[in-house]
Amino acid sequence: MTNTEPRNPLSRPGFVAAAIVVGIIVLAAIIVLVTSLARDTGNNTAQPTDGPSTSSTPTADASDESVCGLDGFENTNTLTQAPENDWELVGTVAAPTEPDGAGPADIIDGLRTCYAHTAEGALFLAVNFAAMGTDASLRDRLPQLVAPGPGRDALIAAGSESSGSTLRAQVAGYKIGSYSAKNATVDLAVNYSSGELVSLPLKLVWAEGDWKIQMTDAGVLPLSPAPIANLGGYTPWSGA
Repeated sequence: MTNTEPRNPLSRPGFVAAAIVVGIIVLAAIIVLVTSLARDTGNNTAQPTDGPSTSSTPTADASDESVCGLDGFENTNTLTQAPENDWELVGTVAAPTEPDGAGPADIIDGLRTCYAHTAEGALFLAVNFAAMGTDASLRDRLPQLVAPGPGRDALIAAGSESSGSTLRAQVAGYKIGSYSAKNATVDLAVNYSSGELVSLPLKLVWAEGDWKIQMTDAGVLPLSPAPIANLGGYTPWSGA
């Protein structure tokens, strides 16, 4: 990036807390935040992640069932290599698709929901959520992919605003930071068209029969994006 580019409005003092979410345009705001990270990375550090959780043989109950009847249930992460799947362009991002496997099994007017109750399903939601955030026609509906609670309420109450960012991105790899049947952390390595390679960590929870993105009570992502030097520690995986 160069100094001749327009100043990112989200980099102004006092607006940092709202940089990740402009109204309910969650992913568009993340892209703008990454733009500002390229100018000043002094206060950003990579977020620590926990190792894979361990548990006994998977035992599902009614709350673990998929809202659309997808098979698959895992207490622990069994994703040891990159999935083999098809990709579809969603907005400006290639998103993974496996309707009878990891998901999304339901696509209604472009909104991609219902993911398998597995680590692979959590990964697929994370990328599809990021991709849907680049499609202006879907931004008003993104709160449906957020876990119920104050965070979702805050996004809905904020209303919808548009973003002028034209920055494009593609997933380059992933890392499952932690996983259980109730919670997961998926760290996406994202290549931005401006040249940055960025870690985008997303926390997920299993709720309402599907994987959902976790937000703080203020309606922002609990973990911040941060620049990374390479794909060390990530599993390479891309639809580009």
